[in-house]
Amino acid sequence: MLRNRSVLVTGCAGFLGPWLCEQLIQAGARVVGLDRLYLKGSRIHNLASQVEMIEADIRDFALMQEIIQTRQITVIFHLAAQALVGEAAKNPVQTFKDNIEGTWNVLEVARLANAEKYTIEGIVVASSDKAYGDQAELPYLESAPMEGKYPYDVSKSCADLISRSYFHSFKLPVCITRCGNLYGGGDLNMSRIVPGTIYSIFKNEPPIIRSNGSPVRDYIYVQDAAEAYLTVAERLLSDPTIAGEAFNISKDQPVSVLEITRRMMKIGNSKLEPVVQNTASLEIEKQYLNSKKMREQFNWYPKHNLDQGLKRAFEWYFDYFLEQSNQNQYLKAAPMTASVISP
Repeated sequence: MLRNRSVLVTGCAGFLGPWLCEQLIQAGARVVGLDRLYLKGSRIHNLASQVEMIEADIRDFALMQEIIQTRQITVIFHLAAQALVGEAAKNPVQTFKDNIEGTWNVLEVARLANAEKYTIEGIVVASSDKAYGDQAELPYLESAPMEGKYPYDVSKSCADLISRSYFHSFKLPVCITRCGNLYGGGDLNMSRIVPGTIYSIFKNEPPIIRSNGSPVRDYIYVQDAAEAYLTVAERLLSDPTIAGEAFNISKDQPVSVLEITRRMMKIGNSKLEPVVQNTASLEIEKQYLNSKKMREQFNWYPKHNLDQGLKRAFEWYFDYFLEQSNQNQYLKAAPMTASVISP
């Protein structure tokens, strides 16, 4: 369904973006990527010859209109967002602008395009499990209300509600995806538990746990999530009756922060005890999803269990850290070799 279509991916240079762009290229789509910052280490640069990469801010309404019209975009994956909980707590207004205003800009450009008989046939908006907020009933089902309390969570709740409003009010063909915690190669935010822990193991230092280790989360390998996004988009194009719906994307096997840290330490053969700082704030204690709807409607299942995904993540990060260390640009500590990764 995506072959020969012009597809826009906002936030293409982030963590999920390059993985999704790879899937789109394999599906035969003409991919236009948009981001306001292209970090040197982003995996998107590996696709430079296959993706038209545009430096732009999704809050620039006129520029968004120009891009969608001149590239004849018919499908949009809206991933662009300020994605860090800690950063949202420090800079809530900027997070609200990026995540809420940015979302309504993308949707309004699409609405106007459709009103002018220029057809946007499908939009997939990346929401989050954080959009549900802190609720008593677990795991979260798609029917649960949006009840974010903290800045990041609220920004995702609002973007989620706005997206569905554009469907109900204007019949815009939108679907919403709500993922658990993504992990895998290409996440350059070392404050996150997976890349941060692998970084510590690489340097032969004790891993740092910012919380008390007890928060429970879903973790889903990034490539599985990218495939889920593609699955939703292709079904939306073939069956417009699913427009306006939301879909949870999860492995459905929640684990605590301490457990996933210890699993990574085992994979990396680290004997050092993690340092539990217990300094994290504005975090929900238990948060995980039920992806039964996604599995039953689309016959979609994650291909990687947690240990398989973590081992693949280790391989990517060890290669990346070694390269940065050899260039004296990233690491100062003497690195361990990739041979420490357990089979």
